[in-house]
Formats: sequence, structure tokens, C-alpha cells
Amino acid sequence: MTQGAWKNKIRKACRDVGTYKKSFDSVINTLAWILQERDKAIEEFDGEIIVEHTNKSGATNMEQNPVLRMINDLNRDALAYWRDLGLTPAGLKRISDAAAKDMKEASALEKALEKLSG
Repeated sequence: MTQGAWKNKIRKACRDVGTYKKSFDSVINTLAWILQERDKAIEEFDGEIIVEHTNKSGATNMEQNPVLRMINDLNRDALAYWRDLGLTPAGLKRISDAAAKDMKEASALEKALEKLSG
């Protein structure tokens, strides 16, 4: 999927859960780029989990496929952004709890202001 398509999909997901703000667009752009690169890596992945690697000294060793490692790293990075945008259960709960706390604090402030003015 292209970066533009990912941006649209992420914005829609944020709107669906009520976490979208225009100020998040730079985070959304970064996440969209990560997901686009992950998609490219998935297309390149040949299914081999372990590959032979010959190092500088000529020794051949078995190691995890670098493309698979890149896919895993990109998934890990994307998860952090999904969480920050409230698009995981834990991330949404954290954002909802913070919003509820802000509302509660605002209510206490409103009560104090009412006492002063009344």
C-alpha cells in the first residue's frame, strides 16, 4: 500500500476511535512511511527465515534473514506509533484515561471559580 493510502487509512481509524487531531498529521505521515516501507520489505521477503552469511574474514554463518529482521523492526516501530495515536486497546485506554482526568481537573477548577465568583 502506498504512503498516501496508509495516511488515509490511519486518519480514518483515528476518527473512528475519536483520537484524530490535525496536529497529529506529522505522526500519521511517519507511521504511513513506516508501513509503506514494511509493505515493500514484505514483498521482497522470499520466505527464507535463516540465510547463510559470509563475513569479512570469509567465515560462513547462519543468521536471520536481514529482510525479515527489517520487517520485524518496522512492525515494532509502527506499533509504537499506533499506540501513541490511540489505535491499540492500551493506547486508547491511556488516551481516554488522560482525557477523563483532564475533565475531572477542569471540573474542580470550575467549582473553585464558582465559589470565588458566587
